[in-house]
Amino acid sequence: MAPNRMRALAALLMFTGITAFTSTPAGGPMLGFTEEGAAAQRALEAQYDARLHADNLRRWMKRMSAKPHHVGAPYGKENAAFMLGLFREWGYDAEIVEYQVLFPTPKERVVELVAPTTYRAKLTEPELDEDATSKVHENRLPGYNAYSADGDLTAELVYVNYGIPEDYEALERMGVDVAGKIVIARYGRSWRGIKPKVAAEHGAVGCILYSDPREDGYFRGDVYPKGPYRMKYGVQRGSVADMPLFPGDPLTPGVGATAEARRLPREEAPTLMKIPVLPISYGDAQPLLEALGGPVAPPDFRGALPLTYHIGPGPAKVHLKLAFDWKLTPAYDVIARMPGTEEPDQWIVRGNHHDAWVFGAADPLSGMVALLEEARVVGELAKTGWRPRRTIVYAAWDAEEPGLLGSTEWAEDHAAELRQKAVAYINSDGNGRGFLGVGGSHTLEPFVNEIARAVVDPQTGVTVEERLRARLRTNGDEEADTRADLRIAPLGSGSDYTPFLQHLGIASLNIGYGGENGGGSYHSIFDSFDYYTRFGDPGFAYGVALAKTAGRATLRLANAEALPFTFSGFTDNVGRYVDEVEKLADDLREQTRRRNRLLEAQAYVLAADPKKPYVPPTAEPPVPHLNFAPLRNALDRLEASSRSFEHLRAAAPFLPAPRRRALDDVLMHIERVMTRDEGLPRRPWFKHHIYAPGFYTGYGVKTLPGVREAIEQRDWTEAEQQIHIAAATLDRIAAEIDRAVALMREAGTGD
Repeated sequence: MAPNRMRALAALLMFTGITAFTSTPAGGPMLGFTEEGAAAQRALEAQYDARLHADNLRRWMKRMSAKPHHVGAPYGKENAAFMLGLFREWGYDAEIVEYQVLFPTPKERVVELVAPTTYRAKLTEPELDEDATSKVHENRLPGYNAYSADGDLTAELVYVNYGIPEDYEALERMGVDVAGKIVIARYGRSWRGIKPKVAAEHGAVGCILYSDPREDGYFRGDVYPKGPYRMKYGVQRGSVADMPLFPGDPLTPGVGATAEARRLPREEAPTLMKIPVLPISYGDAQPLLEALGGPVAPPDFRGALPLTYHIGPGPAKVHLKLAFDWKLTPAYDVIARMPGTEEPDQWIVRGNHHDAWVFGAADPLSGMVALLEEARVVGELAKTGWRPRRTIVYAAWDAEEPGLLGSTEWAEDHAAELRQKAVAYINSDGNGRGFLGVGGSHTLEPFVNEIARAVVDPQTGVTVEERLRARLRTNGDEEADTRADLRIAPLGSGSDYTPFLQHLGIASLNIGYGGENGGGSYHSIFDSFDYYTRFGDPGFAYGVALAKTAGRATLRLANAEALPFTFSGFTDNVGRYVDEVEKLADDLREQTRRRNRLLEAQAYVLAADPKKPYVPPTAEPPVPHLNFAPLRNALDRLEASSRSFEHLRAAAPFLPAPRRRALDDVLMHIERVMTRDEGLPRRPWFKHHIYAPGFYTGYGVKTLPGVREAIEQRDWTEAEQQIHIAAATLDRIAAEIDRAVALMREAGTGD
């Protein structure tokens, strides 16, 4: 954070005297609750905690991970029916909602080195005595990348490091061209779908992905089954759909993939990959990389295999052959509702997906079983006579792994109702031992911090907030000692919050634990019950911690007497993003100036050498001075509106009942005004103008994405346009906060 903005935030908090409606230690005031209501809520949460049982999580995970349960698998349907029965047993109005989605599976996979030596890739993962389900083959998907193109081709091989844009810039400087070649890239540094996308943009005709042991294998520690890291022939499956354009079913963008939905012809579906792509193990990758010649790879291109990394092209030549069935498959979302007593048309939606690439113990069942335990205990509490003020909707999504299909289709199918009724969406996915991780809407940042102060870490006995703060302090984060609330991360993509937050503008949270649960099982057959109970969360203590954390978020939002949205944290974070994009432009201007000066010096030397023909180097166009004043002015207005809101809410947090619903309605819709119907440039599905996944990062977030990506792409006309659009977005947010302030003033809650 810029020092001037830190001082402004401190002054804001000192000026307003915020106490009643900001984060406070456990036992003090609670966001959204009167003193009496907070006492009742804590008593409810104590009952909730006492009823949580780790044995349930263990039992459900063992049952649900016994067989492969990818979308379309018979056991996936069985798991959906199993969960439906549980929800109904616990008292919910539950149903299975079915969508028909495109989900191709492989008919043929061949990778073979044909020159200068020969090697045919095994493309299989071994059976292990230490891992019971590794011997279950029925309905098991092999290692592949969903939505790869079909193809049968032979071409020279080029090693492209991580296969991200800057790697191709380095290859260009080395004089390496990938046009007409097959590239091999290691996993890491970006989402997998970006790698073949960028390869195709540079003219490559095929792409092979592999897990290098430096990031995902013996370089990090003992491999499975001795340790948690990826073994020699472990393969990371995954989707390579172009999700930065839009997630969900590739044939039905923007609408639910019901049986009657109009579908694009497959050849017109823009998110399908244009070239064949296949993941392999590092055991299969090693012979291919050993056969490469050409320049030695620079240091930052080198992995941990026992070989000298070369770039190519050639003499290695590879035959890559892939064919898929391109079928429509049923996806089964399980939706369970508990109607609210006072505000039934305000929904708190809590979701986790249930499909996996194979057995999916960690991803997704470690989160799914925590959600089930939350729902079970909430159902038990309801049978004692308690009911939530607002409606709680539990969702078990199908088809997340291919590209967030189940959640996206349901959200698109119910878009109008969700825009009207959804207060917030709370997501989880994989979970394990370690530290609390939270990303989401910064209007909920103080709310989440308050919850983190109320949940005890099962390993250390301190609160999860204290443990996380200690870790940040150890890592040198200055704010660990200076900021009252720990920052939550802005959300890009990669899980089921995406359609709710970035398409519909519904405030969202993504919650999970991890950092001490190793790696190496991800999207392989070894993401199994045996692996998870050895290395993931052996006693399911962190599964219970997730149930306590996400359960509190759900219950507090469902029961709050006033919705606990606040704006000081949001404004502070947006201020950082404004600082960042302005600095991005300044840094790019200075980098361009230095590069062009270097080129001038090189040109002088080259021109003085009569033995060499002089070719004038191409200078980069200078970076213009962008006018950030509209964005700065809008930020000032947003800060003033936030200050007024926090001041009034601190003075009198609760309006009389007739006004309270009107204020809640304004607050729950403020995230909506962060969106624009037109969406982002070249990808209108993504409508949020504060948070979005990056066009070339996939999962990684871009904040103020329209401005940031225009600067990164050196599109100065678009950058100026996006600055005005972002400023108008901040103005709209400020205007909605002003509406809330007016409601409070009309009710006589402050001056």
